[in-house]
Amino acid sequence: MIPEYWKAFIIKNELVGKYCEIPESADLSELDGGNLKLLDENQILNEANEFYPGIAVKKFGYIPVASCSLGSGDPYFININDGANGNLYRIYHDAEMIDDESYNMNEAVNLVLADYTDLLKYVCKNGN
Repeated sequence: MIPEYWKAFIIKNELVGKYCEIPESADLSELDGGNLKLLDENQILNEANEFYPGIAVKKFGYIPVASCSLGSGDPYFININDGANGNLYRIYHDAEMIDDESYNMNEAVNLVLADYTDLLKYVCKNGN
């Protein structure tokens, strides 16, 4: 389920459990930026299989890779359909549901970074 290119990126750059602060100026969703913590493999699988929005969006190729470190509950995702160096998305967990298993994807999904490797620019130097 987790693409090999993502695993390689995280391992090579020692990013598991690291915090990133994306400034407002870099956040393509035009929100106030993002503060996130990168997930380990077990957390990714848990978020994708046990919690919304992961359960509802994995059928569209979205894989959770980070959680909001400020407490909003909005996880961050890559999409396997984008391939290596693809986008980073924020998916709102409280977005409108179409039914018990599907979000209104136009409302729920926001593009944050055009290339997830840009996370390297925003890794917090002190680790959190």
